[in-house]
Amino acid sequence: MCELLAMSANVPTDIVFSFTGLAERGGVTGPHVDGWGITFYEGKGNRTFKDARPSSESHVAQLIKSYPIKSEVVVSHIRQANRGCVSLENTHPFTRELWGQYWTYAHNGQLSDYEDKFVSKRFTAVGDTDSEMAFCWIMDKVVEKFGDTAPADRLAVYQYISTLADEIRALGVFNMILSDGDYLMSYCSNNLCYITRRAPFGKAKLIDTDVVIDFDKETTPNDVVTVIATRPLTNNEQWNVLSPGEWKLFKKGELMSSSVS
Repeated sequence: MCELLAMSANVPTDIVFSFTGLAERGGVTGPHVDGWGITFYEGKGNRTFKDARPSSESHVAQLIKSYPIKSEVVVSHIRQANRGCVSLENTHPFTRELWGQYWTYAHNGQLSDYEDKFVSKRFTAVGDTDSEMAFCWIMDKVVEKFGDTAPADRLAVYQYISTLADEIRALGVFNMILSDGDYLMSYCSNNLCYITRRAPFGKAKLIDTDVVIDFDKETTPNDVVTVIATRPLTNNEQWNVLSPGEWKLFKKGELMSSSVS
């Protein structure tokens, strides 16, 4: 299985601390050695870094750990391949344009008997993973339901996407992160958790490497930062574990909607 990492914040924030822990799971403390990727949103644009090498060995990953890119929304993924070969085109996150926004997606899990279901017209997979095919199918169904113009009620879109995720979960394990650059959605099949940090801030210690940060020295009293991960990244904080079929929607670090199917 792969591992997911995402962040939603109310101010541009770097994810160096969390990514440092995640990267260790790509070959040191975990078996996820088949590539990794990360997407940072900046306004309407985004920048994506990917490498088919293990994150623990990647020079590109070293750049991310040492260069504090500030962003309000981040989506990251380390891969343990089960569908599709180890290659750059099969490396998450995947991105597509819809309604003048970049939508970014990452998936942890394995699906079966999906080929006949994931038939898409507008969006086409570049690689050969079940993950990317599921993403294209989701985007295709969203356009089919809401049309080519963005609806005013974006919450309704994500509520609909949650029903699509329920359908996909019936085919196997489907833990998902999805963002349009404003909202960040997490959907749990079996393993997903999150933590929301706000004042008063304290210290946090990574599980996977000997790194400690004092968030009180790195933040302002008004900062709100939510981090989502497959498994907790720190061992001295209380993480919230999602239930199977549970999804949550965040914007600027705050929980906007939540439900369990």
